[in-house]
Amino acid sequence: MNDFLPDEYKVPTDSKYMRLQDGENKFRILSKPIIGWLDWDNKKPVRFHMNAKPEHSIDPAKAIKHFWAFVVWNYGASKVQIIEITQQTIQQAIQRLAEDKEWGAPFNYDIKVTRTGSGMNTEYAINPMPPRPVAEEIMAAYVPLTINLDALYEGKDPFTTTPF
Repeated sequence: MNDFLPDEYKVPTDSKYMRLQDGENKFRILSKPIIGWLDWDNKKPVRFHMNAKPEHSIDPAKAIKHFWAFVVWNYGASKVQIIEITQQTIQQAIQRLAEDKEWGAPFNYDIKVTRTGSGMNTEYAINPMPPRPVAEEIMAAYVPLTINLDALYEGKDPFTTTPF
């Protein structure tokens, strides 16, 4: 019990991007991913299309990473966000699920990613949840939005950039 703040209080976040936190992270994928290569220039992400991987990274100390980015419903934040996944273990697990005839594309079930450890010892466990329709609350929040994931390739805000 906390005499200062209400029970279960969490600091609100206005972020448009989901970051995997320690512990359980549950989300529903709402869009197809964009895929490509992620580099960094002075702490700013620089993304390249899949067929346009640079020969060298901008910062030689940081390797270019393969990324997926897609729109999700983040249950922890109760909002639509974009998640960018560079961790191969997560990508491979979601790919296996998507290719599995019994699971299929991950639009029909939630995914739980549990993060443990830190730094080079960070591990991720991926668990699909039983298939179920997308909740009306999620669709009501998602459908009115215009999200242009391709804007990420140009370093623009996908929530304010209309496609074409």
